[in-house]
Parts: sequence; structure tokens; C-alpha cells
Amino acid sequence: MMLPFRRSVRLCWLMLTAMAQAQTLVPLDSRPATSTLPAAIASLGMQAVHVPPRALLGTARQGADYNQLLAWLQAQPTTGPLIVSLDALAYGGLVQSRTSTLSASEVLARLAPLRERAKQQPIYAFITLPRSPDATDRARNLAIARQMMHWAADGTFTELHVTWDDALPASPAPQEGAELAKDAPPNVQIYPGTDEVLSSLVARALAPKPSSVQVEYSDPVSQDKITKYDGIALSESVRLHAQAAGYEVRSEQSSPLILYIYNGGEPRKSALRISALLRQAAKQGRWVAVADVNTVNMGNSRLWADLTTLRRTPALAALAAWGTPGNNIGTALAHSKVVLAGADPLRQDALLAREYTNDVLYSGLLRAELRKAVPDAQLSQPGGLQKAEQVLYGLAQQHFPLEMEQNYTLQDVTLPWQRSFEWDFRVQQHQNQ
Repeated sequence: MMLPFRRSVRLCWLMLTAMAQAQTLVPLDSRPATSTLPAAIASLGMQAVHVPPRALLGTARQGADYNQLLAWLQAQPTTGPLIVSLDALAYGGLVQSRTSTLSASEVLARLAPLRERAKQQPIYAFITLPRSPDATDRARNLAIARQMMHWAADGTFTELHVTWDDALPASPAPQEGAELAKDAPPNVQIYPGTDEVLSSLVARALAPKPSSVQVEYSDPVSQDKITKYDGIALSESVRLHAQAAGYEVRSEQSSPLILYIYNGGEPRKSALRISALLRQAAKQGRWVAVADVNTVNMGNSRLWADLTTLRRTPALAALAAWGTPGNNIGTALAHSKVVLAGADPLRQDALLAREYTNDVLYSGLLRAELRKAVPDAQLSQPGGLQKAEQVLYGLAQQHFPLEMEQNYTLQDVTLPWQRSFEWDFRVQQHQNQ
């Protein structure tokens, strides 16, 4: 049952957001993690969120059409902040940023309209240092990143994040980032990650008030080891992502947020510890978020099964287990930052349900089951994609209805990039009486 207090919280939230300004988001590409998730986080605390139709955003095979995307952007209101992936406008998307043959001058010409738009609204932007060895013109990408830092320094961007993508061993990106950081103005953040960055900028724009976070690791001994895909120590990645979302990492127990990082160890012990932290936080008026980073692109099924049995998942500020360590840490912190600033309880519950369905069910269970039933090689064959989506829908239905504060049923599923790595889906919320 939704308590009267929760109804009053929702009513107050609706009254506050009735006068809220809209946000305009230009995502990195059309993947749900880079487009749907940031928009859902933004919608927790704003009345309107403007996002381009998926057809206007880049895919793995084809980049966004620059003229169409720019025309869409120019038609959007300027009454609120613009939160934009510069790679989407400059190159057409993340994949295209690695292989584009555009010259530096051509790229800057594509980005030039933002200089004029900055006179009308605050712009929160990010650009990536591409992963190695995929990038075909690192010097060009690095030069553009440097120029964007100059634009940030002269006020074009309210906030600029320069991040590096998938830093495997021998990648030059962490070193490039370190060099850029030496000359970075105060409104520029440099750190690992890519897919989560739009969400971090949403937090900066929507919840600008500085905050603090207390961090706890399931395996404290390993917190200073170099983490895969970030290319730096886990503890340093946490610090940088916290800073990117507007937090300071503190050890004292007065911070409004506790971020529990599952980075190894006995899952059941961690589930019990998270449950204890939630009980403690509830008494103190604090929140708890969980970033599951032990295995890349996969939540720990045992951990989340125990948390589900304990009925603790609906009480979290955020959960993230879908990507690289940086992806998960950044997403959990960004989502939590908006929650701390004030979020609609029903939308918050729906977002937790989405995160659980994607990060736990799909990444930890359904993806492997789908690949056994329909190998990726079959997706490009006639009827293969439709077959895979039908199989996936049947597999996913076995886990519904899903219980959070409300109950959720699964409406449909798709494989938007015609691969099994990520999916998209809709769940329907049914308010408990």
C-alpha cells in the first residue's frame, strides 16, 4: 500500500516541478544505456525532458545525420540546460568517433552552432578520447578535446567532461587524460568512462548543489588495484566519478549517501551488509546505492537474489551493474544525486525496476540464455532477429511480475542494435492499493 506520506511527497514534488524548466539531451548514440537511461534519470526531477527520436541517433552501422540532428536541436527550447554529447554532433556517435575521416576544421565547424546557443542557455557537454586500437586518427580527436577545453575556459560550456573509452592495457587514453588534466580549467572534469557520462552531466545540471558520499567496498584490499577498462585504480575511479557528479568522497558517516561497491568476496555477506546499511541509513535520513563492479557487463546473480529475498532493492537510491566499473559507478552516483535533490517516488520506483530488469536480470541471466538459444551469428540471417526477440520475450516473462514498491509487468522487448549485447524493453507499473 502506498502510504499517505508517500502520496503527499508525490504531490509536493508535482507542485515543485510544475514550474521546472525543461532539459534538452543529445545522447551519444541510440543505445538504451546512453539515451533511455539518462533521460529516465533526468525525468526524476524535471517536468519535461527533450530527447531526439531514436531514428535521429547513431547506431553501430550508421552515424547520426548531422543536419537532421542539428535541425532537431535548433527547434528545442532554450529555457533550461542543454546536455550534449559532442561526439554525436561532431562524428555521428561513439563508433563513428573512432573512424571518422573528417578533418579537425570540419569537426569544429559542426560544433560551431553551440557557441551561439551558449548565449541562450547553459551547456553541459562531454567528448571522448577513443579506445585503442580502434581509433584511426587519435591526434585529431585529441586536438578537438583540447579545443573544447578552450571553449569551456571562455564560457561556451558551463561544464565539460573529457572522458576516455575502454582503456585496456597499453591504451594511451589514461596518459592523454592525465596530460589534458594539467591544463584543465575549473569547469572541466577528466576521467574514465563514456556511456554513463550524459547521466553524470544530468546530475550536474539538475542537482548542482555539492554533496558528499561515504564509500564502502566489499573487498577493501582490492580497491587500489587497476581496474579493467578504466585503466586506473578502482578507488581513484570512484573519486573521479564522484567529483564528476558533484560529490566529495568522505569517510565520516554524516554523508547523505553511502555508495556500496561490490568488487568481490562472498555475495551473501555483501547482501547482509547492504541490508544493514539500509536499516542504519533509514534511521539517519540517509540513502544507500550499490555499484556492482566485480564482473564487467554483468551483475552478480547471487548478490541480487539475496537482496531480493530480503526485500531491500526497492529501498536503494540507485543500483548499477550493466557495464564497466566506470559505467556502473558513474550511473549509480548520478542517479543518486538526483534522488538526493528530490525525486518523484513513483518515477524513482519505476527507474529502479528498469535498472534491476536490465542490470540484474538481463546482464546476469537472460543474455547468456538468449545466446544459447539463438547464437549471435543467427541474428543477421533472415528472420533471426525476430526469432531472438520472441525467445527473449519468453525468457524474460518468467521473471515477471516484478515486485518493487509497485508491481511491474513486461510489455515488450527488442534488440535495437541487432545484437544480444544490449536490449530494450518496456515495463508497466501497477500501483499497489
